Amino acid sequence: MNRPVPNLRHLRAFSSVAEFNSISKASREIYLSQPAITQAISKLEKEIEIQLFDRRTDGMYLTQAGDLFVDRVNRMLRHFKTGAEEAGRQGGKRKSKGFQNLEQLMTGVQVRALIALSDAGNFSLAARSVGISQPSLHRAARDLEHMSGVVFFEKSRHGIELTKAAESLSFHCRLAVSELEQGFDELEEWKGNDSGAIIVGTMPLARTFMLPTAINALMRNRPEIQMNVIDGPYEDLLHGLRHGNIDLLVGALRDPIPVDDIVQEPLFDDPLAIVGRNGHPLSLKPEMTLDNMAEFSWVVPRKGTPTRDFFEKMFENTDVYPKNVIESSSLILIRSLLAASDRLTLISLHQIRHEKQIGLLTSLPFDMTKTTRSIGLTVRKDWRPTATQAKFIQLLRDAGKVIHAS
Repeated sequence: MNRPVPNLRHLRAFSSVAEFNSISKASREIYLSQPAITQAISKLEKEIEIQLFDRRTDGMYLTQAGDLFVDRVNRMLRHFKTGAEEAGRQGGKRKSKGFQNLEQLMTGVQVRALIALSDAGNFSLAARSVGISQPSLHRAARDLEHMSGVVFFEKSRHGIELTKAAESLSFHCRLAVSELEQGFDELEEWKGNDSGAIIVGTMPLARTFMLPTAINALMRNRPEIQMNVIDGPYEDLLHGLRHGNIDLLVGALRDPIPVDDIVQEPLFDDPLAIVGRNGHPLSLKPEMTLDNMAEFSWVVPRKGTPTRDFFEKMFENTDVYPKNVIESSSLILIRSLLAASDRLTLISLHQIRHEKQIGLLTSLPFDMTKTTRSIGLTVRKDWRPTATQAKFIQLLRDAGKVIHAS
């Protein structure tokens, strides 16, 4: 999170007053005095520079901005509650009885400390990453552990390791912080400062046409948007998505879906093709066989990817298999290897549309009609995009329609 986690007590007070439209009722619900709640809301409004409530004689009513923000705050609080409950269930070895309402007692510093320790596995590195002193971070982490009544940290060879209970809480704390970040972005949009961020995890196919097309279309109208594109192995991108570090993934969908807390949206179906350099010896044959193709070297993605699975199935239950196989998902490397040799690859024609247009690469005559993959979006099941993120998703859908029609 770019911004520090604000005072969570202020956010809880805001949520409670929004629910009851009353400071006095909220006071009884969250066990804070009315002056403390009044002060908390005033400080929160001052911090975000937005009025969240209309103060009337018959109560406190959300402004338009307040109504926008309260949903994000409530989603954040639900993540804290779920994380605390899961940590309690997975507690195992207990330090003490702990507090029943852990989610209501956690502070912003404790949340930052836990997330930083999950990333760093070391108190000094974690303190450096969040910009607070090591004693302060150590105290915050241990206070959180004490309040939970559960062992959170165990010594390891390289520092500390989080227990399963702590990892569960850390997982939901990340999602809680992500919701809050989304909320701040929405408030900035509401104020007319369209400076939000979109973090996209991308797989090879999306990088050549769909993603650049959508990004260019969005940036033409919203140049202040911070766009961060992350590429890498699917497992790493999925981890980032599930932990709130990535907003959405774009690329080949998985079948079956790997986990139950994500949803996939297909945008178009994409058949694969066998591709080689223009003038490849096999391009002169009216029809290729697996025996022909096994005589040549190949460049294919690493094992576990959908394209690699198709490649392996091609030679399944046969007596032939290429003797030399290079693993790579880099289109630049694949293009260079194919252009300067007789190597072959299995790839989407959309990924080499430019190379085909300039006569560098060509598809070879082999029936690949059974290799169709679904290409689309992957998001967290409970994710709600900001207006800008929703616009970007629509632009991706539009680009998908162009590909589908081509």
